[in-house]
Amino acid sequence: MATKIAFDAPDWQKTHLELYLRTDGAEGHLVDFRGPGGYEETPNLILKTIGKKSGEERMVPLIYGEDGKDFVIVASKGGAPKHPAWFLNLQADPSVAFQVVDKKYSGKAVVAEGEERSRLFDMMAKVYPPYIPYQEKTDREIPVVVLKVEKSIDHL
Repeated sequence: MATKIAFDAPDWQKTHLELYLRTDGAEGHLVDFRGPGGYEETPNLILKTIGKKSGEERMVPLIYGEDGKDFVIVASKGGAPKHPAWFLNLQADPSVAFQVVDKKYSGKAVVAEGEERSRLFDMMAKVYPPYIPYQEKTDREIPVVVLKVEKSIDHL
């Protein structure tokens, strides 16, 4: 059963992150995103980056899809005119750690381009349909990021 998140609540992403980490992904992996236009069971992972200005670790829950052995995320920020902070962190340092349910990985983030970006964006729009209107409402091309697993790790 999917975790219910109150998307209109203050700090809902922080609540989601804490729940995911506290339960080692048992709760928070599948989230009911019907409220914002998604599906009842939308898969989420936890991405850890290093802040490009602060140098501090940052973690954020994100919707993901799978493409072979790789994981795919979308830097939509709801169609805002600027990229999300986590994406700017990846541009500065593509080394990442991430958690999918109870499995933890280190790897590299690669921004998809051209035909690969189009294919993966279409795939991710099937995982979370609001990505389509998000892209339509912004002038920027929403980045699609491939998380390439390098190895399994014990903790984030």
